[in-house]
Amino acid sequence: MKNNVRLRFALACGGVFLLAGAVLLVAVFLVVRQSLEPRDGLRQPKAITVAGTTYRPAPTQEDALKAFYSSGGTDVYYVAQQRVAQVRRIYQRDTIKNVLTVGGLGVVAAAAIATAIGWRAAGWVIRPVRSVSESARRIAQSHDLAERIAHDGPEDEIKDLADSVDGILGRLARSYDGQRRFIANASHELRTPLTINRTLVDVAVRRPDATEDVRRLGESLLVVNTRHERLIDALLTLSEGERTVLDRRPFDLADVVEHVLDLAAKEAGENEVTIHRLLDPAPTAGEAVLVERLAQNLVENAIRHNHPGGEVWVSTRQRADRVELMVANSGLPVPSYEIEMIFEPFRRLHGDRLRSDRGSGLGLSIVKVVAEAHSGTVTASPREEGGLTIAVELPREQP
Repeated sequence: MKNNVRLRFALACGGVFLLAGAVLLVAVFLVVRQSLEPRDGLRQPKAITVAGTTYRPAPTQEDALKAFYSSGGTDVYYVAQQRVAQVRRIYQRDTIKNVLTVGGLGVVAAAAIATAIGWRAAGWVIRPVRSVSESARRIAQSHDLAERIAHDGPEDEIKDLADSVDGILGRLARSYDGQRRFIANASHELRTPLTINRTLVDVAVRRPDATEDVRRLGESLLVVNTRHERLIDALLTLSEGERTVLDRRPFDLADVVEHVLDLAAKEAGENEVTIHRLLDPAPTAGEAVLVERLAQNLVENAIRHNHPGGEVWVSTRQRADRVELMVANSGLPVPSYEIEMIFEPFRRLHGDRLRSDRGSGLGLSIVKVVAEAHSGTVTASPREEGGLTIAVELPREQP
């Protein structure tokens, strides 16, 4: 857990204390000012009589005050009286100023102290949440759904949250195990009959007394059987790729792509397609078998959706924190509005659903799923001359 929540809590504590201190300072200011101001009965001194002599107070108006002093009608009492009033005003002003200055600085300092205390208190409060978060992150990185957070603490909201996450992990583990068993059973149950059919048809075609019609029918059945095997294999790979990669091992993407190109050379020759390769080292990590299937689907897609005499360009390179596999091919022009659809299962360009030799429409779907399982991305763009350019980016494995 980052410090965003902790910082907000600390700033909230400091802000509340600052606001409360400002209100208290205003109240103290009003009380002090009211206490220092003279009451109404003491604002203007009255005339007094001493030893039969009456002393009048000095007038308050400026013009009358000047005339009063110029006429000589004053003495030490009046001068002292005015001096006392002046000192009182200076004292009041300085006192109020000190209250505002010292009180304001005190409030700001106290707010800073409250923010620091709030920071420490927030750290103590969210420590259990950080522990739960770190445990959940560890489980996510290890992909071990059998592990649990198992938070040991008082029965509070954090305990309820940890128990809820453990319950979700338990349900995910059961679902994952069920899916894995289903894939294993489906792989066995679907491939076994197809293997038997292929063997029977092959035996029937190779019989010495087989007629030409039987041979043609057997060859057609073998093509259909092969297509079904590829379809089942693609579906199983798609299902396997949708799960997070469990075993991340380092490998060089260039080596995998070079192996795939060597295997695809025969098919490229049969389709009269020229392959250009520029393979620079591209270290990454993950399931090399799944990445090989990703590259194989891209290369086969580029060869099969091409024209005789066409070309395919394959390159690998590395960047700061990513490695890239780029496969471009010539062929029919691809409208830009069909780019997003080609990564959906059973979607084919130009509505081609009859050409079984071009695949089942799952090749690019598998590419996308495998790339995402490796925390990568897939982008496609049409070439102006016709065909597609597909780029796959995967995280780079630091040495």
